[in-house]
Amino acid sequence: MKRLLITTLLFSGITAFPSLANGVLSEKNLSLALAEQLAQHAIQSCVAKNVNVAVTIVDRAGVVKLAKRMDNAGPHTLEASRMKAFTALTTKTPTENVMKNAQANAEAQNLRDIPGFLLLAGGVPVKVGDQTIGAIGIGGAPSGSIDQQCALDALEAVKAQLSAK
Repeated sequence: MKRLLITTLLFSGITAFPSLANGVLSEKNLSLALAEQLAQHAIQSCVAKNVNVAVTIVDRAGVVKLAKRMDNAGPHTLEASRMKAFTALTTKTPTENVMKNAQANAEAQNLRDIPGFLLLAGGVPVKVGDQTIGAIGIGGAPSGSIDQQCALDALEAVKAQLSAK
């Protein structure tokens, strides 16, 4: 009986432990392997569209996980892709939508003054359900809509992995 009581107390203490860790969060994040897949799919999509771009993937904290610049992509494209990824991550919105909102709303026009923001299409958040776990930014195509389509194509290619998490 004493052993049963001790065992019960130990198990109840273990199950109560998570409630003691109120300040600890458990968050999903983007892995390097998934970042690599996203970048490769984005590059393949851009190659099919005959454009040379840079692709940057950031994790949920906005830290660059991976950056690639295709041959013949302009030197400015790498920083543009990083800024688009950062903008998409922090707003949790495709940068095309952020750009349109800033153009249409006088109060939102100051978004362009936030350090690291780039209000051009081509940045898309990476989400698992409603949780933003990173973002992809692409820069270098003749229009932001092409950059964005390459990013969306990459997300579509890994959709099963994002829904399985």
